[in-house]
Amino acid sequence: MQHESPIVRRKSTRIYVGNVPIGDGAPIAVQSMTNTRTTDVAATVAQIKSLENVGADIVRVSVPTMDAAEAFKQIKQQVSVPLVADIHFDYRIALQVAEYGVDCLRINPGNIGNESRIRSVVDCARDKNIPIRIGVNGGSLEKDLQMKYGEPTPEALVESAMRHVDILDRLNFDQFKVSVKASDVFLAVGSYRLLAQKIDQPLHLGITEAGGARAGAVKSSVGLGMLLAEGIGDTLRISLAANPVEEIKVGFDILKSLRIRSRGINFIACPSCSRQEFDVISTVNALEERLEDVLTPMDVSIIGCVVNGPGEAEVSHLGLAGSHKKSAFYDDGKRQKERFDNDDLVDKLEAKIRAKAAMMDSSNRIDVRIDDEINSTK
Repeated sequence: MQHESPIVRRKSTRIYVGNVPIGDGAPIAVQSMTNTRTTDVAATVAQIKSLENVGADIVRVSVPTMDAAEAFKQIKQQVSVPLVADIHFDYRIALQVAEYGVDCLRINPGNIGNESRIRSVVDCARDKNIPIRIGVNGGSLEKDLQMKYGEPTPEALVESAMRHVDILDRLNFDQFKVSVKASDVFLAVGSYRLLAQKIDQPLHLGITEAGGARAGAVKSSVGLGMLLAEGIGDTLRISLAANPVEEIKVGFDILKSLRIRSRGINFIACPSCSRQEFDVISTVNALEERLEDVLTPMDVSIIGCVVNGPGEAEVSHLGLAGSHKKSAFYDDGKRQKERFDNDDLVDKLEAKIRAKAAMMDSSNRIDVRIDDEINSTK
């Protein structure tokens, strides 16, 4: 059965990205970024909706030109998930998307021009209640910091971040979050640890440019897992050279594994060996594919033999322990009289899981989206 996480989260201030609360104990938000041409409105909208369908709380969109800003206006009108506009250098783009209802600006104040330009963007954000994300990246560190430190280091990334933080502080603007991303796990982890000691604002986590689907998921899980286990982090993105939908799935899997935020089924499945009485791998793969739409947090154990099967089933919401010809079925840790034919498992298990999810939802409403928790966290 799922238990509360023992992790004590870092205290931070609260901001809102659209209607999504960030920081101060709010559920950790999972976000991704579109990889379409923003000027291709139809493709970008379709991708945003696909991300929302798998649970994305926030989606970031690159807005590199004024043409992209005009496209952003159309995109914003066609989606409901909060959008972050990723902007570099041109302060006019930030002002334009602010008029079009952007939910958050990803800018570095020190990179958008002189004091008057910075102030105009910050004043606009304040007037429209738009938060800002400061985003520092190990691959684009300022030249003077590269000279000072010789290479990207946690101290260098945090010094860069604090330059931008100081600008916002000077302008009396506190509605912001910060990221200090790097592609190296130790560099990113060290940077976030150091930054967490210096500011109270929410932190957006990420191992940037982590790699392809498999390697990137592993690298992100290691790095973000270290930080999250220490209570650091208020929102996250898994950066994969893959379909952005996979970023959301991996993000939720990381949070689920740490019992920070559960969404959907947690399958406990053995890797299988010669003791297995049914094909565990194909059974689990089929169930995962069929049950992606089930958002109810629940543990389901699928074990192919009687060595570990009963023990895992007894601590799961539903469980299957492999046995000769017919496997034992468990509900809330109790073995049921009903047994399942090993040659016909998937359909029956799917039906049982869906029925259990419906019962859990109706008897004890479980909030699986951040939207459901807004009223209790405001």
